[in-house]
Amino acid sequence: MAQLHVYVPDDISEKAHGLAEKEGLTVSGFLARILVRELGQGWPDGYFEDVVGSWRGETLVRGPQGELEERLALGRPTVDHQATESSSR
Repeated sequence: MAQLHVYVPDDISEKAHGLAEKEGLTVSGFLARILVRELGQGWPDGYFEDVVGSWRGETLVRGPQGELEERLALGRPTVDHQATESSSR
């Protein structure tokens, strides 16, 4: 694993130390997490060339999906204000 040395303004250093402590990490671990998240680890070189179309088993077949079920609509129930007023009289 590579080691990096960086220079940052004092206020940034203080913020990094505080946030690292809050998360129970060393400053190095905290900064490494940010770098991995921001720069990503991505897919290895040649991944898609090696994987896409490389299935060697029997042909995959999608089975029947059945009928689409009918569901109740989501949302707020509607209130019939006239019926509410007449029932409260």
